[in-house]
Amino acid sequence: MKSLKSMRLHIGIFGKMNAGKSSFLNRITGQDVSIVSEIAGTTTDVVEKSMELLPIGPVNFLDTAGIDDSSILGEKRIEKTLNILNRTDVAILICDYNGIGDYEKNLITDFQKLNIPYCIIINKNDIQTIDNTKLAEIESYTKNFLITSALKDENLIFNLKKLLVKLLPDDFVNSPSIIKDLIPEKSTVILVIPIDKEAPKGRIILPQVQTIRELLDNNCISVSVKESELHDAINNLKTPPALVVTDSQAFKQVSQIVPENIMLTSFSILFARLKGDLNAFLEGVKAIDKLQDNDRVLILESCTHHPIEDDIGRVKIPNLLRQKTGKNLIIDNISGHDFPDISKYKLIIHCGACMTNRKEVLSRILIANNANVPITNYGITISYCFGILPRATKIFTK
Repeated sequence: MKSLKSMRLHIGIFGKMNAGKSSFLNRITGQDVSIVSEIAGTTTDVVEKSMELLPIGPVNFLDTAGIDDSSILGEKRIEKTLNILNRTDVAILICDYNGIGDYEKNLITDFQKLNIPYCIIINKNDIQTIDNTKLAEIESYTKNFLITSALKDENLIFNLKKLLVKLLPDDFVNSPSIIKDLIPEKSTVILVIPIDKEAPKGRIILPQVQTIRELLDNNCISVSVKESELHDAINNLKTPPALVVTDSQAFKQVSQIVPENIMLTSFSILFARLKGDLNAFLEGVKAIDKLQDNDRVLILESCTHHPIEDDIGRVKIPNLLRQKTGKNLIIDNISGHDFPDISKYKLIIHCGACMTNRKEVLSRILIANNANVPITNYGITISYCFGILPRATKIFTK
């Protein structure tokens, strides 16, 4: 079975126009994924390629447009390229025998600001070898570099893998759990999965699927029910479940049904820890009590979808916020990977991030913290507004 793109290691390929980024990606993947041309600026948009890169595992390469394009269209390319930084787990910066200049140094600064591990590939060694002065300048930035030729170096893939293994983030090597570290092996867990307008026809949503799979891997028993059958499901068990996990939209109803002696949380809160920083989100939600009339709140969704009549991000959460605060709030919604200017916002509320990688969420948290803008997520916001957040997060301190 293919690994989900959101769970793959995202490797961004950056550099000047015509540095050989596309040739590099084609060589690594063994396919003509990107167009190769002698004309600078041929790559006009981000090209993505998912593959298995053993022994690293499932990865997603992001081939970006040349960062130094000065045309009007180039400004849009550069903006998209810089947005890719927020999704990048590991960065590969490609230059040639000319060494690094201001463009590359600015990128390195961005890598460092966002805590992105990086390496430098000195390409086109078959044409000309980089001189010692320029090589020394690169070494002053990082010892993780490789002198190669994307076209002719037979050892390129092997040497690149060795370099990437050194750069792998700890949270990729030691991937956070969704649920298995919270409960004993062979426990019984009840999963409350409402079948409403939000539920895709004929299937359940990704966080629910991934949670079930991890429970199975941990030899646990998972019982999936709608909220209307939850009371019967609890009573039918000989012993109480170790945990009840609910869709956030049914949080209030479920909390009234589940006895206080049974642990309770939501899929969204589980994914706040898996895909982001639970403590940062718990701190950020406190800003709700400080909101005033005409304050702006940004609701961020990682994926784009057609909003329904009672959409959680566009209807339910805005209504909950206004009821909780009693204030006339201005609420904006943005979907996708773009991250806007956040300086005008008093609070950011992120979705469960099931369709993006952890690096993007952590990057957004980092940017928000640097701008002193509180950030939290859907499940934490909903449980906070209902007054059940302490109970919903008790399992994480148990």
